[in-house]
Amino acid sequence: MSGRTITVNGDEWTVTHSGRVTQYARDEFGLLFTKGRGENRERRVMRFSPQGARSPELALAELSDMKLRSYFDMSQPAWTSPETGYTS
Repeated sequence: MSGRTITVNGDEWTVTHSGRVTQYARDEFGLLFTKGRGENRERRVMRFSPQGARSPELALAELSDMKLRSYFDMSQPAWTSPETGYTS
């Protein structure tokens, strides 16, 4: 999966699409924000509806850094999402 990196409060977060396919097919994608690695990693999830491309990689590439930051602010902890198997 291709990804992007954003900085939030001095922390680097990698942003990728979650890979989960919902009932809305190409009208909705999950974004997975990940900070750190291994046991110390933190993940957050957000779903969005792309306005342009319907491919997950292209839709992610089209998002501005400001829009990604906005989505990060609306994201939820990984343990609340089926994309991550309800684990952190």
